[in-house]
Amino acid sequence: MKLLTTLLLATIIFVTLSVPRESLAAGDQLDEIRQEVDKARQDEKIKELKRAEQIDNLKRDQQLNQSQQKLDQIKPQKAQAGHTPSALETQQKLDQQKIDQHLQQLQTDQQINRIQREPDSLRRQQQLNDLQRQDNVRSLQEQIQRNQIQQDLERLHQQQNHR
Repeated sequence: MKLLTTLLLATIIFVTLSVPRESLAAGDQLDEIRQEVDKARQDEKIKELKRAEQIDNLKRDQQLNQSQQKLDQIKPQKAQAGHTPSALETQQKLDQQKIDQHLQQLQTDQQINRIQREPDSLRRQQQLNDLQRQDNVRSLQEQIQRNQIQQDLERLHQQQNHR
């Protein structure tokens, strides 16, 4: 009986000592997971900040280009009223449109990233649908601009051919 009591006591001591180690190991794993999640959040925040910085830079470039275009338009307007766009002006319009499209794509990507973090799947789908509609409208507007620029280019070619 004494042997059985000693064996039972030894088993209880062993179990008691081994349980905290396992719970400590689980706690360590939980800490590691928390650290990984925190790092992933930090990485995502860094990416978002870089995208925001890119957007700010593109906006500045866009404002500079618009200001330069306005200046370029004012100078010839003083010299001659009612002229057709020059090749330089048409090229500037094309360049500006490319910058605008790139800026819009970055903003759309940023919105998509924000929407993907939405926990409510129904709301997320609604937001994606709204973004798709906005993108379709924007695409049509860009197509109209491209058509206008194309018409300007055709007028320039016709003028050059008639000279």
